[in-house]
Amino acid sequence: MSSSHESATPDTPAVRTRRNSGRAVLGDVARLAGVSTATVSRVYNEPDRVSPGVRERVLQAATTLNWIPNAAGRALASTRTHIAGAIIPTLDDQVFASQVAGMQAVFASRGITLFLGCSNYDPAQALTQVQAMLARGVEVIAIVGEAHPPELFDALRQTRVPYVITYAYREGSPHHCIGFDNRAAYVEIAEHLIELGHRSFAAVIQPARDNDRVQARVTGIREALARHGIAVRPSHMHEGPATIAFGRESLRAIWQGSDKRPTAIICGNDQLAIGVLLEAAELGIKVPQQLSVTGFDDVAIAQQIHPSLTTVRVDTAEIGRRAAQYLLDVLDGKNNTESGVVQPVLMARESTASVPLSG
Repeated sequence: MSSSHESATPDTPAVRTRRNSGRAVLGDVARLAGVSTATVSRVYNEPDRVSPGVRERVLQAATTLNWIPNAAGRALASTRTHIAGAIIPTLDDQVFASQVAGMQAVFASRGITLFLGCSNYDPAQALTQVQAMLARGVEVIAIVGEAHPPELFDALRQTRVPYVITYAYREGSPHHCIGFDNRAAYVEIAEHLIELGHRSFAAVIQPARDNDRVQARVTGIREALARHGIAVRPSHMHEGPATIAFGRESLRAIWQGSDKRPTAIICGNDQLAIGVLLEAAELGIKVPQQLSVTGFDDVAIAQQIHPSLTTVRVDTAEIGRRAAQYLLDVLDGKNNTESGVVQPVLMARESTASVPLSG
């Protein structure tokens, strides 16, 4: 006489308790999906080797049985952990959240989990987080920017974990970079304003220390202006938090602290530029008639604010997708020769105009 266990259908509680654990096991998922246990493993370890229909059946069976693959068991069976890491400066900035979303989409399609660390622009924190990720067996890592301690890159080389630098690109870098040339982007911004006739400039930027992207942007501004015999006065160069509040504070200090007022202000990001625009309205400064303002990133509000903000658009989600694909190609032994440059685009809007004749 058969027992109730033997007569149970695969998706009944009886099956889930067969191993006396109260949980479904890999074999239960295989039976419910009508595939072998090897196919179930392949769906989670090498999903690209399984047809979409079979993959969907297995995932549906796993959901029905509330079964989750054991990460440690998967790692032992395949010598892989299926974990990727990403270190970003902050989650408060839309551009990095967008990059992470792009990476996540590509990694998830291959059954890879993304671990995320935020360094808060502190190189020591970035090093600690990379070390922690390596200890947990991440297979690949994406890191924003090059300005990190040598120990960080030494650790990656010693463990032979593939990595990629994101949100920055420069010729001659010893690292594989996927991003854009920050210096060239700010040369373009400065040249745009110079073509409009501006000769008196201010800059409101993020802290440059330990931030190679900001350092490159400042270099771009200075190089472009120097070619025309122009320089930013020290009192017109403001460095501080990448916030609306600091943008407002900086414009107030610039406007009230000098008889020689700039006709154009170049900002390190859109948050700072929006702060400048808001404070300009408060002080009765007409933009762009008296003052041209530029930002960077092209956040959603940049086009909606009045006047709409001249800024630079960077497809940060594309940077994330390409970074993840590059790392997957390395894992697969493929030679990815695609250029790492994601081209930024200057979005000329209402906040910039020709310098007034009386300026």
